[in-house]
Amino acid sequence: MKTLNLAGPGAVDLADRLVPALDGRVATVESLPETATRDTDAGAAYGLSTDGSWIGAGDGQSLDDLLDSLAPSYDYALTIGFDDARLPTVTLGGVDPVGTVVYAADDAETADTDAILDAFADVEPLVTLESLVQRAKASSLAERSGAIATFTGRVREKESPNDEPTTHLEFEKYEDVAADRMRAIRSELEDRDGVFEVLMHHRTGVITSGEDIVFVVVLAGHREEAFRTVEDGINRLKDEVPIFKKESTSDEEFWIHEQS
Repeated sequence: MKTLNLAGPGAVDLADRLVPALDGRVATVESLPETATRDTDAGAAYGLSTDGSWIGAGDGQSLDDLLDSLAPSYDYALTIGFDDARLPTVTLGGVDPVGTVVYAADDAETADTDAILDAFADVEPLVTLESLVQRAKASSLAERSGAIATFTGRVREKESPNDEPTTHLEFEKYEDVAADRMRAIRSELEDRDGVFEVLMHHRTGVITSGEDIVFVVVLAGHREEAFRTVEDGINRLKDEVPIFKKESTSDEEFWIHEQS
């Protein structure tokens, strides 16, 4: 799922123009004032129409958590009015967001929809473990599969109790080389008997303590092939794909090459 944040006066109007121009399922998430919260004894309340459209209200959901939950079901998400979101952002009226600005306009009326869509096309998609598992289940070979095995790598805060805590990691990769190498690894692993599909994704940019970094998902006939291929997949990704990381602790920061 590709995600784009719209920030500044007129962001809702701009979203209304963008949604029909996107080819696929689109979710919009709007920043609401504190007074818009709704109490419910059930913790969450949903309204569902016969055509599948729905609205919801509830408590305890961060923007990151909400986007992760939407990723398996939607092709695009437009977030509206989240100036502090670490997302690719379209700015209106000179607002200064936290996320990377991919397009700026004085107001919604003068914003060039085609230019925004071009910038959106280059945005790296939000991939979650669940979205990869859903892709694996949709495989044409899924009917022959009795196992899906997964691996999730995450930002570890400490190696041992006395270590300085890691606040975040920052990842960079040689885009074309990394993508080609990952495709080659996937293809070689899928050539194994009983392995039907291998999916892998490594996030880039700043990832904070406790967040997910990398996923490997294997669709296989039996658990033995699935477990073995997941382990080989993550080991080969770390050994062969050109990815660099900068580790930041409370005391220092330093770059580390993943290939070691």
